[in-house]
Amino acid sequence: NNNNNNNNNNNKATATLKTLDDLLTDYALQGQYSKQKGLEAIWPIYRRSHPRLPTGLSQAFYTKFLHLPLIDRLSAFPLVLAFSDFDDTNPSSWKKYDNLSFQDLCIKLGVSKRCYREAFEPMVLTGLFAPGKECSAAAALGMAYFFVLRSQNSFDVRWCRGNIGEVIMDPWVELLRAGHGDGVDRAGVDIRGDTKVVGFETMKVEGSDGRRRGEKDKISKVICLNQISGEEFALEADEVVFAVGAAALNGITRNSPQLCEYEEFRRFTNLRGTSVLATRVYLDRKIKIPYSANACFGFDEGIGMTMFDISTLHSNPNHNKSKQADDDDDRQSTTGSIIEVDYYHANPLLVQSDEAIIRKVKNDLDTILGTSSQNANIVDAAIVRLPNAVNWYFPGSHSSMPDVQSTSLSNVYFAGDLVKTNHGSWSQEKAFVTGMEAANLILRRRKDYGIISLGEEELHVEIGRKAVKLFKELLLFGRQLNEDGNGAGALPLLGDFLR
Repeated sequence: NNNNNNNNNNNKATATLKTLDDLLTDYALQGQYSKQKGLEAIWPIYRRSHPRLPTGLSQAFYTKFLHLPLIDRLSAFPLVLAFSDFDDTNPSSWKKYDNLSFQDLCIKLGVSKRCYREAFEPMVLTGLFAPGKECSAAAALGMAYFFVLRSQNSFDVRWCRGNIGEVIMDPWVELLRAGHGDGVDRAGVDIRGDTKVVGFETMKVEGSDGRRRGEKDKISKVICLNQISGEEFALEADEVVFAVGAAALNGITRNSPQLCEYEEFRRFTNLRGTSVLATRVYLDRKIKIPYSANACFGFDEGIGMTMFDISTLHSNPNHNKSKQADDDDDRQSTTGSIIEVDYYHANPLLVQSDEAIIRKVKNDLDTILGTSSQNANIVDAAIVRLPNAVNWYFPGSHSSMPDVQSTSLSNVYFAGDLVKTNHGSWSQEKAFVTGMEAANLILRRRKDYGIISLGEEELHVEIGRKAVKLFKELLLFGRQLNEDGNGAGALPLLGDFLR
């Protein structure tokens, strides 16, 4: 639900509903808490921090770490080499970094254990929803660059004023159904939310002698099931877009003998998701919550955690409120603060009873917020278990991910933040961009037609990339001398890694 400085295409589309100021909160300070020490760090509003500094330096200078020693923070400096070397838009960069875990990357570059544990592990757990030892270094570098380091303002975040499904998605759905969202009248979209796909029929392309020609096969029909009536029916397919996550794409493929005929789709069975536990608790009194959005770590091994002050985030003018925000306000008037606590990579928590989960949430809040929370009681709660619901960018996963256009079926396309693209974005922005790319290809337009690019990198970033490239070329020359017997021995570990 967050909106950062680089979500240009999402912002443009969302602004067709209302102004962004109507839909989103203002920027605010954010906190980071640990179980052991409480408040660990405060993230400022970077765009309001002066003087403006080069990206990387601004985040290091303006972020307020309360306990992490300077010597540990300085140990992260070699990661600059990896960020300068990695190019999210370049497939060769992905090939180089994807098989390595982010934790191993940090170890190779000499990041201290404490810096990794208190700064980078929480970032990966809440940004990629899995611990660093189980996340691709390429994915971590790409995510961190997009959300944190592309500019000084990248990590400034705004949140939806209410339930995002009702505030943003439902109005979009109505525009699609009406067919005139951009001022041009056209046939509306037939959205069938109560229908699931259960199979496919494919059309084989064969020559007159029975042998396959160079043309691709295609999906001719999509077999659907109405989950209310139980009726099964077929839809004739001109073009098919798979706008699904990793676990869903895996499951669709495994359950379709037709799709399993193609090596491209068989690769998708390597993909998997990781689980999320979303909770919202209603307290019997208002309590003091210093920051409306918070990342937390150290409460459960290998599990990420965030905590949001919903009372503050949803406190928007009445005419902009969603039904969910109104319902929350009704409860708040009698119960006090509303807090959302979400857990990521959370399989061990999903199996617990509702009562055990509520107890855990309260204990965690008491640890974070202290006496104010300890004196309050939970009077109502909502729990949503989401098994395998978010994409898991495990080491080596990139080679199994789909391109925007299928390589085996002529009328099949893919959209979502799992899909490969050279745009450089992540999360909601990447999902939106790949959807636009798929639509452009279907309409026989240029793939990037109408898509806002991320823009030019800051000058020192470009200089850094060129410097690292030159450094690697010199190291390669040095290694060649070593192999010829004219060198003085093996290159150091850092040189080996970056070459």
